[in-house]
Amino acid sequence: MEQKKPKRPRGKARLIPNTCIACGARCESACPVTAIVMDDAGAPIIDLAKCIGCVKCVKVCPASALEMFFTPEEQKILDELAAQAAGEAAPAEEVDPEEAQLAAMLKQYRGVWVFVEQTEGQAAGVSWELLGKGAELAGTLDVELCAVVIGHAVAHLAEEAFAYGAEKVYLLDHPVYQCYRTEPYLRAICHLTETYKPEVILMGATGLGRDLAGAVATRLATGLTADCTGLAIDDQRNLMQTRPAFGGNIMATILCDRNRPQMATVRPHVMPTPPRLAGRAGEIIRDDFAPNEDDLTVKVLDVLLDAKHKESIDIAAAEIIVAGGRGLMNKENFAIVRELADEIGGVVGASRSAVDAGWMSQDRQVGQTGKTVRPKIYIACGISGAIQHLVGMQDSDIVIAINRDKDAPIFEVATYGIVGDLFKIVPALTRKIREIKQQRGIPLANGAEG
Repeated sequence: MEQKKPKRPRGKARLIPNTCIACGARCESACPVTAIVMDDAGAPIIDLAKCIGCVKCVKVCPASALEMFFTPEEQKILDELAAQAAGEAAPAEEVDPEEAQLAAMLKQYRGVWVFVEQTEGQAAGVSWELLGKGAELAGTLDVELCAVVIGHAVAHLAEEAFAYGAEKVYLLDHPVYQCYRTEPYLRAICHLTETYKPEVILMGATGLGRDLAGAVATRLATGLTADCTGLAIDDQRNLMQTRPAFGGNIMATILCDRNRPQMATVRPHVMPTPPRLAGRAGEIIRDDFAPNEDDLTVKVLDVLLDAKHKESIDIAAAEIIVAGGRGLMNKENFAIVRELADEIGGVVGASRSAVDAGWMSQDRQVGQTGKTVRPKIYIACGISGAIQHLVGMQDSDIVIAINRDKDAPIFEVATYGIVGDLFKIVPALTRKIREIKQQRGIPLANGAEG
């Protein structure tokens, strides 16, 4: 009677000490049996009784902080199976025709593309940020990093794309692309994709990018993950697209493993801008594809600038932000925050709770459902530091937190923390700054008195 082979043990997952980077609970969201919970530091605690050894948490970890381990008995079985496999000829496996067809299709797609968003020849900063992340992805996949430039009289943006790391630029330059309209840009991207077959397409999660990405993904019948905060490549060449889910309570990692191209949008200032290296060169592929203007249903008759928009401030581009939260108690108290911001040349931001209360407008909101910022200085006044807010500002160069609660989460990411009454501390800071400016002969903001 033939002896039955022992069943291959699956092992258990465990954390490698001092390796977790608190990426946002990706391992917890990947676990199918809820065997992982996160501690206060954002590191995983694994319930070995629940762990089924599926390896999903190990694969999704961007820091390789998790590993599988086996008991001595299990390791002995693995060694025996390995020895048996070495002495036996592996039987030919039957190939599933559908899987073979899928594999052949996936092999046709290669390359990482970044769509360079532009308005009147001026590129959106998020495009260069995505080229930095795209270079990492392309390096992992061992493919080219390409930029896609569409517009009229925009050839100079191809040179800029090279400066920020692109190796090749697909350029469609025609008057029909002068002003953004969904239909001509949609046709252009789909034409390029069907012709050159990129593996990954990245776009900024701006108003234009969200509109175009959704239309392209629908036309190409592929997947799209919006507002990603993390991008990586797994061992099957799949783009691991991480974004907040369920109101920011968990981080979901999404894969598009059976369709190409893989598409994702990323909000501005989530990814760092790569260094600009002037003089870098690359290959420009000029494509003459352009829809007939007469075939387009939407016509641009005139472009009118919004007077209100001209007066608005983009906090995402600000170098100094003074933000207020629920601790300010009411709308009128934002005046002390505004005074401090004016004196140090900053802009006023707000937490979601302050915006929901009507104390500040939506365009000033910092956080997951607001704007992601990377200022040189971020001063948080009366903001406790919910995870949804931290996601939007934790990459600031310097974070100064002012809060009466010494255990507030905001202090975990703060460079400097002040525990106390913000209604005394903020005006005191403003007075001190005014004194220093007067001593140095610097005019005070808005004609204020010292």
